[in-house]
Amino acid sequence: MESGSISSEVRLKVAQCFRTLSSSADHTDVFDALETLNSYLDDGAESSRCTAAEREEFRRTHYSRTLRVLVGQLQADWTHSLSAAQRSQLWDPLFLKGPPDQALLVLMEAVTQLRPSAGLDRLVSVTERFLQSGRLADLLWSFCLGSVPSDSAQLRETLLARLAALPDLTANRLHPNNRPLFTPQRFYPLLASEMLAVLERTCRALRDGVDCSLTFVAQTLGKVCLQGHSGPVLAVMAPRLAVCTRSDMVWQRVSWKLLQDVPERCMESVLTGLLQAADSPDAFSRITGNLVLTNKKAQFVLTHKVLLLQYKYQTRVLRTVLGYLASDRDRRPLLIQVLRSVSQAWANPSAVKHTPQEQQLYVSKTLLLAASLLTDAELQELRSDLLQCLLGGMQSHLDSSAVGIRTLGMVVGECLSARMDLSGTKLKFEYDQNEETRELLSLMTPSVCPDPDRDPDRDPDPDPEVAAWSEGTRESSQVKSASQRSKSDPDSDLDSDDDLPPYDMSGDVEASRAAPPRYLRDCLEALISSDDSLRVELSLRAAESLVRRNFCAAKEISVQMTKVLLHMEDRFGISGFLVLRQAAMVALAAVDSVPVTRYLTTEFYSLNYSLRQRLDILEVLALAAQELSKPAADKVIAAASELTPYQSTSAASWRQEVEKRIQNKTKRISKGCAPPAAAAAPNRYAPVAGYFFFPLLRNYDKPEVTFDLLGSDHLVLGRLIHTLGLFMHLAVNAPIAAQMGAALLDFVWAVRYHADQTVRRGVLFAVCSVFLSMPSQALMMDLSQQLLETRTWLADVAEVDPDADCRNLAVQSLVLLDQNLKKQLQNSNGLSLES
Repeated sequence: MESGSISSEVRLKVAQCFRTLSSSADHTDVFDALETLNSYLDDGAESSRCTAAEREEFRRTHYSRTLRVLVGQLQADWTHSLSAAQRSQLWDPLFLKGPPDQALLVLMEAVTQLRPSAGLDRLVSVTERFLQSGRLADLLWSFCLGSVPSDSAQLRETLLARLAALPDLTANRLHPNNRPLFTPQRFYPLLASEMLAVLERTCRALRDGVDCSLTFVAQTLGKVCLQGHSGPVLAVMAPRLAVCTRSDMVWQRVSWKLLQDVPERCMESVLTGLLQAADSPDAFSRITGNLVLTNKKAQFVLTHKVLLLQYKYQTRVLRTVLGYLASDRDRRPLLIQVLRSVSQAWANPSAVKHTPQEQQLYVSKTLLLAASLLTDAELQELRSDLLQCLLGGMQSHLDSSAVGIRTLGMVVGECLSARMDLSGTKLKFEYDQNEETRELLSLMTPSVCPDPDRDPDRDPDPDPEVAAWSEGTRESSQVKSASQRSKSDPDSDLDSDDDLPPYDMSGDVEASRAAPPRYLRDCLEALISSDDSLRVELSLRAAESLVRRNFCAAKEISVQMTKVLLHMEDRFGISGFLVLRQAAMVALAAVDSVPVTRYLTTEFYSLNYSLRQRLDILEVLALAAQELSKPAADKVIAAASELTPYQSTSAASWRQEVEKRIQNKTKRISKGCAPPAAAAAPNRYAPVAGYFFFPLLRNYDKPEVTFDLLGSDHLVLGRLIHTLGLFMHLAVNAPIAAQMGAALLDFVWAVRYHADQTVRRGVLFAVCSVFLSMPSQALMMDLSQQLLETRTWLADVAEVDPDADCRNLAVQSLVLLDQNLKKQLQNSNGLSLES
């Protein structure tokens, strides 16, 4: 009966205050009503107007309605008459001293609904004070103690939505005058600090024997991370948790319980954010404990998804995950399970063919890191699995046409063989060192364990071969020094020439016993029959210039000389042999295009040629076509700068370089008249484009004894398609371009879904070349039935192809196709209007 009377009395007083606020014109009565409402929010001895029971009744039943009445009176006269001091004493405390959950809901509802006005600015200022005064921590703490009177699932979901999306809600209403505190860069770190304050209160309460619940805090953390804000939140929380859990068991229990209470749908977002924020495996282990053993979703994320399904994380994250699994005896079985899964994925031939190279690099890092963390006993247990991975995986990687994938196979093979110590033998490959290979090799460093019988203060025993080499070098240097000392004259200091300046001999040329050939036939004869290494080298170096200076003589022996160069081997170890040979063959194909091209295209499908020779044929044809497509006046410059990497050391080159630098550093007020435009020259490639293109389309589907273009020799197939696409690109505006485009599309259509990424890149490059070079009218007339299917295929490749270059080429092809269609439609409309 007493509680009923208290409820009735409070209800009557509050209703009287509401009527005063709504209708009274006397500001004194309004201020008294505000003081009465504030008295229900004052603590204990500070209030003499009401009892604790009345204050509790007001908070539980009437507080939300009171705030809504105040929001509804924002435009009243008495509201505008409040001074700053009165607003701070009578208005703001009603939002800052009551139950924080109800206050936040009312404030956010009002901020998102009101139009820009002075009243909205007042509410925004109150919301700022609400956030700055620690009310978020009070809100979270009230749920930890279970003191929220109207706690329900619906209330929690609403509060979580408002907390997680507060920057978005305020930005939508206040833009462009949003407050800095409401931006994500400020709000989410503040929310993280408030959650840390609540965790600290929880630790103190547990030490005092008070039970707490971290469910709502965990739900808040999960909700924020799920919406993509794990970075700023965990960047604040993770370092603090790592420090607090280092030596405090209560903090460890609180941290573990917090993560255990994270909802399952949010677990992945929280863990991945924590992996990136944790500075070491030990810190991550202290924060999460054995969560991977007790939570199935966490186990799936840490042992499968982060390592095998995603490949966006840095190597530091991989070290954290695998180090976390290896740091505890109970978690080490998961490390072995991970190594088995990763080794199977790395050795899977289908994965090597159909996954991006970035993902294969990521899996390779995971494999090496996991192997480096194994003990000797675990290594013996997994020896058969690793050996199977080593053999099958290396074969799959070395069969790939992509250089990067082959290099991955070599590096991983070297590291695993060294880790397993197969009969004392170690694999060793030759590959180019780069940042990726150095990083992969460094991942095996943790696997090196010290020898327990070795003195740690002593240097490790050097390798015997290295020691022998060092000893021999040392003895050789000592003998040489002694010899020099014995030959020196002790009186030589008197007649020393040290004061004389040295003579510059940098430009001297060593006298040669042989002279370079002056005639092309002499050059050919030396290349065919000479056993003198110097004569062969001089002839090879002079071959290109002799061909370009003697057109008539070159045409007489062009095919014979091309045959000699194609079959020529580097018997004498000539520096730049491949470049010199290629330059000479390109010069022959450019000078006498039809016979040389006929010979090379015929030999491409002939028997008893190596893959290297077939690739050489394609490179020579491509470089010759590029030279012929350029103006004749620029052919020498083009050959020197693009077609061959061979650098000339003649005097003209450095004089041109010096002149260029002088021109760049000279300031001129006026440069005078612009130089005349280059004279028009016929395209030498257009008349012979068919000789380059069409012979390469025959016999591609007929496997020979040593050559299977559509089978295992996919590297040559990819280069062939790319070369044909280059021929098509160079034939722009040529009369035969339409016929070439139709034939090229028919050829590549059969291999558009090839498993090798190099072939798919060549196909897409060829399609781009067709759309770029083929006239739009011919494209619409001759290929109208294929365009729809081609467009569908390109859209599919642009979306789902695992190779990034293939996706980019497909997008470019779609753009070119749409431009051609639009151009043709515009031309058709223009013709119809003119008619």
